[in-house]
Amino acid sequence: MTATVSTTDTHLNAAPARGSNGISRKFKAYLALTKPRVIELLLVSTLPTMIFAQRGFPSLGLILATLVGGAFAAGSAGVFNCYIDRDIDKLMHRTEKRPLVTGEVTPREALIFGWILGAASIAILWFGANPLAAWLGLGAILFYVVIYTMILKRRTAQNIVWGGAAGCFPVLIAWAAVTNTVEWPAVVLFMVIFLWTPPHYWPLSMRYGEDYRNANVPMLGAIAGAKVVSVQVVLYAWAMVACSLLMVPVGRAGWVYTIAAIAAGVWFLYESHALYNRAQGGDVSNKGAMKVFHGSISYLTLLFIALAVDPFVGSPLVG
Repeated sequence: MTATVSTTDTHLNAAPARGSNGISRKFKAYLALTKPRVIELLLVSTLPTMIFAQRGFPSLGLILATLVGGAFAAGSAGVFNCYIDRDIDKLMHRTEKRPLVTGEVTPREALIFGWILGAASIAILWFGANPLAAWLGLGAILFYVVIYTMILKRRTAQNIVWGGAAGCFPVLIAWAAVTNTVEWPAVVLFMVIFLWTPPHYWPLSMRYGEDYRNANVPMLGAIAGAKVVSVQVVLYAWAMVACSLLMVPVGRAGWVYTIAAIAAGVWFLYESHALYNRAQGGDVSNKGAMKVFHGSISYLTLLFIALAVDPFVGSPLVG
């Protein structure tokens, strides 16, 4: 009797475990489709921009609506990107484990999921923030899916330059959520991220150049030599740092932001020039390229943390 009960209990306990594991795997697969690391990076710019636009903390409800709505918009764009690119993702080592390639999620399931996230993001931004923020959220999705993924990505080496503009929309959404308008400081922040995108992604494409060549995706880091790419990285880095300082006269930023923008900018320029020097000497490595890639994330994070702190310390340096 004891043996019979024990066996039965084992089977009963095993079934939920298998079911639980299956649900967990499915959840993780759906989450992976949204590209959560990209969402994290986008949200780094959202809350600081809201705080700076408000010159203080907006209401908790507005913050949550903007963050959740923005995350859903970015997630929707990521899902549609995975759906469209599933044919080339299987050719690239970096993306061969994505759920649509492994079969953990079917194309139909992904498409439905993308539409649900997109619709939810627009509704949350519309009713939780304002219609302008919702329209900008829709614009971000369309720009990333149509302009970048469908039109530019497989056709031009400048794909990430113009297509990367989709990643700049969170600051516009954040500013619009607080002020119900888009003003020049928001445009400056948009341009900072726009100019940041190439020196962020091109070193990554240098590291995974073989992947992009296998998939026939003309990413500059994959089709041009390291010497050419390193020049572009330096030029965009200088333009980005110069643009970040426009927040002082245009956005009335104070000393916290100014010091952070200068210090982080000098550091990132140093890393960019180090990559350039190694590339011109024919001594660039994957490690060196990825150092600039990771450094760009640290730069942007520091800049926007300073942007969030700035309204609470001191006063504007100009105006």
